[in-house]
Amino acid sequence: MGPPASGKTKIGKVLSKRLNEPFVDTDTVLKTRYGPIPAIFADQGEYWFRAREAEVVAEFLDAPGVLSLGGGAVTTAGTREALADHTVVLLEISAEAVAPRLHNDKRPLLSGGVAQWEELVAGRKGWYDEVATWRIDVSHRPIDEVAEEIAEYLEGAND
Repeated sequence: MGPPASGKTKIGKVLSKRLNEPFVDTDTVLKTRYGPIPAIFADQGEYWFRAREAEVVAEFLDAPGVLSLGGGAVTTAGTREALADHTVVLLEISAEAVAPRLHNDKRPLLSGGVAQWEELVAGRKGWYDEVATWRIDVSHRPIDEVAEEIAEYLEGAND
């Protein structure tokens, strides 16, 4: 879990290979089922999207593997409650590190660039803190290195 553009999908894919576990990205599932996320927001609204997102999280949460949550999944109370019994790694990233990733971004809640990203993350911070069981700063770090550190944490937590 983490803010938009923190690398959840890329890191999750590498982590799942490292752990030899399946990988599911909730945003990918939502796109496959309902179409592009910006179109969902435009046609159905954020409330409808969050309800479908919560359904997808609930569907895959107890399955084995690595589950990458959308950056706003924690805004839904039911999702936060469901995450309480799971290991949840929070990917933290600085505004400086995320800025280049937001260029030409098509995320519906980030049309205002870094300033809007910072505001969004600040508004979600309490929820991220509520569900995170462990956190890692991914700013300016190679994906493989981050995935390895998470894998080592997870393997140590299961000893």
